[in-house]
Amino acid sequence: MALLFSLILAICTRPAFLASPSGVRLVGGLHRCEGRVEVKQNGQWGTVCDDGWDIKDVAVVCRELGCGAANGTPSGILYEPPAENEQKVFIQEVGCTGTEDTLAQCEQEEAYNCLHNEDAGALCENPESPFSPVPENVRLADGPGHCKGRVEVKYQNQWYSVCQTAWSLRAAKVVCRQLGCGRAVLTQKRCNKPAQGQRSMWLSQMSCSGREATLQDCPSGSWGKSTCIHDEDTWVECEDPFDLRLVGGDKLCSGRLEVLHKGVWGSVCDDNWGEKEDQVVCKQLGCGKSLSPSFKDRKSYGPGVGRIWLDDVHCSGEEQSLEQCQHRFWGYHDCTHQEDVAVICSG
Repeated sequence: MALLFSLILAICTRPAFLASPSGVRLVGGLHRCEGRVEVKQNGQWGTVCDDGWDIKDVAVVCRELGCGAANGTPSGILYEPPAENEQKVFIQEVGCTGTEDTLAQCEQEEAYNCLHNEDAGALCENPESPFSPVPENVRLADGPGHCKGRVEVKYQNQWYSVCQTAWSLRAAKVVCRQLGCGRAVLTQKRCNKPAQGQRSMWLSQMSCSGREATLQDCPSGSWGKSTCIHDEDTWVECEDPFDLRLVGGDKLCSGRLEVLHKGVWGSVCDDNWGEKEDQVVCKQLGCGKSLSPSFKDRKSYGPGVGRIWLDDVHCSGEEQSLEQCQHRFWGYHDCTHQEDVAVICSG
């Protein structure tokens, strides 16, 4: 009699799960084995409260969906689009042992005090791997400007934090170029709490050479496991956007070279300056080719005033922008304005 009562109680407690062979799904992730956990009851999909939710519960979800091993218990609010307000939170206090075949076999309670900001998530290995997602966009978040901040990449309308272990200075160079900033000067783990992200982690390593125009051009590794936490979020700092002009001449394509840094125009010292550097300046300005002016012609534009921003610039001639050439840090030089660079282009 006691056994019969227990069976009746189990059926009454979880009728929807026992009636549905596929009563669970993951929503909003990069693949079908990652996302916000949703369960089906009476033909309707609802969410699961994360009260009591742990890796054992995720393991059962992974098994039920035919996914690989359980890799994490991310918050369900990280996945977009978010659950709709009219969508119900169905269950809470899920207590799986980790050996069950379906979530319906686990202990659980009907939700009574949970909102969608407590939705549970699950991250399982993707059995269809290798899966190599290509980021659609990139940004530097929570910094003092768009050229400094925590690296986030966008994929399928969702932003992801990037772990430092999947990053390199070469990738930082590409990000700075893609964002229209200057050179990459710093990449590091960002450990202080105000700068840490709350998003899902990007689990694909980007193998950039540093010469790509965008992060999308970098080869992406397979989607894999991650033990990263937000203490290991990647922080990148780029120099300010690089702009230049030729002044003092009678046309835009000839004159004394000035570069913009921190909102201030300054000159460039002619130490080690030569034909290859001229070529890059003319190319960047869309002014054709360098006319290889004489020393006298260069000095005809006179000395500048104010800051001398760059010294010891060295280009290969293949660069598309002067910021891609080697140079000292901004403002470091041993020059006077009598050594200001001037350039004459054919355009």
